[in-house]
Amino acid sequence: MNLANPATQMLFACVLSVGVFPAVAQPAPKDVPPPPPILLGTSWYPGQWPESRWPADLELMQKAHIHVIRVGDIEWSRIEPADGQYDLDWLERAIDAAGAHGVYTVLSTATAAPPAWLTEKYPETLRTKEDGSRSRVTDWDINFDDAKYRELCHDITSRLSQRFGHNPYVIAWQIDNEINKPSFDAHTREDFQRWLKNKYKTLDNLNASWTTVYWSETYSNWDQIPIATIVDTPLYPYATSGEGTPPNLGLVQSWLSFVSDTWRSYEKNQIDAIREYAGSQQLITTNTMGWFDGFDHYVVSQDLDFSALDDYPAQGHLDIYRNGSTGDLTRGFKRRNFWVIESQPGNAYWADISNSFDKGEIRAMAWQNIGHGADAISYWQWRTVLNGLELYNGTLVGPDGNPMPLYSEVEQVGKEFEKAGAALAGTSPRSQVAILHTYPSFWAIKWMPMNKGYDPIDELLSYYAPLRNIAQSVDIVQPTAPLSQYKLVVAPSMNVLTYEDAKNLIAYVEGGGHLVLGQRSGFMHDSQGLEPQRQPGPLADLLGGRVVQYYALEKPVPVSGRWGNNTSKLWAEYLSVEKPDVEVLERYGESNGWLDSQPAAITRKVGKGRITYIGSWMDEKGMAVAAAWMTSISNVKPAFGPVPKGVEVNPRHGSDHTVFVLVNVSQATRSIPLPTKMEDVLNGGIVDSVTLPNYGVAVLSKSNQ
Repeated sequence: MNLANPATQMLFACVLSVGVFPAVAQPAPKDVPPPPPILLGTSWYPGQWPESRWPADLELMQKAHIHVIRVGDIEWSRIEPADGQYDLDWLERAIDAAGAHGVYTVLSTATAAPPAWLTEKYPETLRTKEDGSRSRVTDWDINFDDAKYRELCHDITSRLSQRFGHNPYVIAWQIDNEINKPSFDAHTREDFQRWLKNKYKTLDNLNASWTTVYWSETYSNWDQIPIATIVDTPLYPYATSGEGTPPNLGLVQSWLSFVSDTWRSYEKNQIDAIREYAGSQQLITTNTMGWFDGFDHYVVSQDLDFSALDDYPAQGHLDIYRNGSTGDLTRGFKRRNFWVIESQPGNAYWADISNSFDKGEIRAMAWQNIGHGADAISYWQWRTVLNGLELYNGTLVGPDGNPMPLYSEVEQVGKEFEKAGAALAGTSPRSQVAILHTYPSFWAIKWMPMNKGYDPIDELLSYYAPLRNIAQSVDIVQPTAPLSQYKLVVAPSMNVLTYEDAKNLIAYVEGGGHLVLGQRSGFMHDSQGLEPQRQPGPLADLLGGRVVQYYALEKPVPVSGRWGNNTSKLWAEYLSVEKPDVEVLERYGESNGWLDSQPAAITRKVGKGRITYIGSWMDEKGMAVAAAWMTSISNVKPAFGPVPKGVEVNPRHGSDHTVFVLVNVSQATRSIPLPTKMEDVLNGGIVDSVTLPNYGVAVLSKSNQ
């Protein structure tokens, strides 16, 4: 041992601080109680530390009321130090030692971080970048389509499943880690071409669908079709063919759909390996990254048991709308409760300004996620790593093994989760309002935004924020999801509107629902090309009007009408009225001449239902009034009642009771009268009002009788 090495000195000090004795795991008992309904957790890397350190770590976890750990996600080299040579004894000791402390395990398949021996022996398993160069050995740099890599992933996952598939302390599996970047190698291109051939059957079909006669892009051989690579240029900000030719949206959308299918099959390869040996009580997930749109998460999530989120606000502080929508998006992938499998504990090292959260903010964010349907909050990571890329990231325990300042706040969250678990068990958000979202629509707008400030996420949030303020719960789902339970369905930027989507939306309106279409809706009939009839395409007849012309705006345009005086920013659509029962809600003021006095928003009652089209991207004031009109005319009623500005209400419904999670993110203390007397779950007793300081939280329960 080189005691002159600072890292070695630190390790040696850690060993001495807890005593020199091995962590001996007792055999897992047969009858292990189920985990708590609401879990607090952390990512723990026992393979990086001496086993003599483990008892101290686990005792600190137990003291913080942590009941779940994620292990293994970047420890392949410890699990398989050489090709075919597995060492799982230490991992079993760690899992069983954690279980003896009341801490359950989410076991990762470790496939995100291949060891050096693997990539040296099988260099084809490394990802090829857009420029043709081979990636280095780092996280996210695997070749997702490589047959050898999939074979090796299946092997290690099978070994883990054989050993831990019936370990009562292992409650879930995580596939890989933040699956992300595709590979641009020649073999992947060949697979993409085979995928296209399977989809289109003939080149004539592909050429017709993509309109390749334009710009002389017609293909006469499948081998000619390139990969669409991501670039960032003023003219083509999203993708090119990869060979310098002008981009084709059909190519871009097809490539990203292929990537989605390929990531799904990559996951399925490991899911099958787990299911071959593991019991059905062990659930399977993977961790996603919020609004990341490098693939279609609805496709990639299909074979998982539940969805999981990595929640990193990074720079700045808790934005309840952006952070809340991220949870609602993740919940919508499977339309069921989710887990936050990585949550930011303090600072994120990769932010432009790596600031830490304020005191109380970690607790507020945890409870906000629970309110949006999370059943677990797990922090990344437990202890500061001694070297590597992430050594400056926030943690719960420092490099010396002692708690960081925010540990006490996490401990408070753990106590509260235990106290509230019984009330929250079996509950989930149940919304009257849904916002529709598809990845092909996002891809299409990012490919050609028309206005450099046009971000489809920002547009979605412009609807989400005021609607949630009123409805107090919003689902984010695909347009093909069941919609009959919603009183109001809003579709901002539904740029790609397939005939299947339209059929579901028409049935929803005819069944008595209120559909609101936002700007740029119905521009394309599928993910490949333009809808021949003008926006909103297959919904134009139902609407009784259409988009005559659209305008990217250099400056805001005045709009007035039913929703008062406001402005349209970034984008404006001139609407027509083609049926006598169409009502004009808003008109444009004087601007470029073409828009002057023309309809900006129209609505039409259809039987018991209604369809509305909003062609302007209204300012915050206008959106607030529009949201009030939408919810009022749709008879949307908040589950809780009005609350002061800056207080978010999150209802979770059970069969016989409803739990309300209230979070105050305003800078002022807020006093909140309750609509009826409720049980104060965290403090005990029946109350008719609560007072919340900045970042204060209340958990309230009332009977549904």
